[in-house]
Amino acid sequence: MNISLTEPQSRFVISDAKYPAFVGGLGSGKTHAGMWRSIRLKKENPTIDVGYYLPTYGLIHDIIIPRFQELFETYKVPYRLNQQHNYFEIENSAKIIMRSMDRPEKIIGYETGDAILDELDTLPYDKAQDVWSKVVARTRKKKTNGKINTRAVVTTPEGFKFVYDKWKKNPMAGSVLFKAPTYSNPYLPDDYVDSLRETMPENALMAYLEGEFVNMTNATVYSEFDRHKCHTPETIQPTDTLHVGMDFNVGKMACAIGVLRSESLHFVKEHDSILDTPAMIVTLKNTYPNHKIIVYPDASGRSRKSVNASESDISLLQQAGFSVFVNNRNPAVKDRVLSMNSALKNSIVMVNSDTCPILVECLEKQAYDKNGEPDKTSGFDHMNDSASYLCVYRYPVKKSTNTMFKLKGL
Repeated sequence: MNISLTEPQSRFVISDAKYPAFVGGLGSGKTHAGMWRSIRLKKENPTIDVGYYLPTYGLIHDIIIPRFQELFETYKVPYRLNQQHNYFEIENSAKIIMRSMDRPEKIIGYETGDAILDELDTLPYDKAQDVWSKVVARTRKKKTNGKINTRAVVTTPEGFKFVYDKWKKNPMAGSVLFKAPTYSNPYLPDDYVDSLRETMPENALMAYLEGEFVNMTNATVYSEFDRHKCHTPETIQPTDTLHVGMDFNVGKMACAIGVLRSESLHFVKEHDSILDTPAMIVTLKNTYPNHKIIVYPDASGRSRKSVNASESDISLLQQAGFSVFVNNRNPAVKDRVLSMNSALKNSIVMVNSDTCPILVECLEKQAYDKNGEPDKTSGFDHMNDSASYLCVYRYPVKKSTNTMFKLKGL
């Protein structure tokens, strides 16, 4: 099989270390390296299962299954996909078993010879520790070639979290760290790295471009917001369509309302601490009776019940006559944050500081918690979430999707 890998990818794929970790920037080919590592391990031990883990089952079905299928079909590898039980059977032999890290207690009932954990560091520290312990316990099948069991990680660095602790600060015996900046991948679009430099704040660039562990906690989440530089005098005009970002929280529902001016979004009104979805609907209808309203809500509202147990929050919004723009699932929190910071930095998103005082305060004060996640205990999250659901829908983070490389040498 003739394949080609970047230098850090190649070193990771062929590593026989007990705990190899590939830590890289956006577009550095982390998942690609994890996939080829799993193929290499399967070819060495055809009758031994390999475990491949991602943060959610949504990512398994939306990302890793299609990419494995593309890989197998490109290289004419016989395979059978069991979609119900989430595994590939390769060349009528053992399996690549795919499991979610969302519920560690479900990592039970099977054994593998090797494991790859994709984006482990996006989990909170305690959850990552729990997942890691469960995966180590599952990875115990004696291998036919006599080599040791391995548990590998591919991830972006998410501050001083689990991967930093176990591979950098207090490295485990048998751990090896392979670092890969974004620009180590020569297959990206020519302007991709420059686009990241133009849109990301400095601490995010160190993590998501350079692949470095940096402090993500001693800073505000929306570091690109400045109430003076990001101020707009715009207000709602009679013919405006209102674009409403909405966060569902019983008793603390919030919405941030924007209007479009050319290609930019201007937040000009807000509503906070609304009881529930029906109350929010009444508020919007009574306050803005002559405006078309488009709502960009929290995707969890598809199943969350606000009042009537038979109706979801999103269904209630649609029945009220609002247009609803929402993805099938919420994007990753870091994608929402990057989208908002990028839009603020480039004046794509502006905020009227006079008419949106709560949003201004939240953007200025929300910080990261000890796990490197946006803090949700201080009360500054609801309005920011509302605004960022709207922002990430209209201005999503543009990630490079690697096509199949023309590879040589495995």
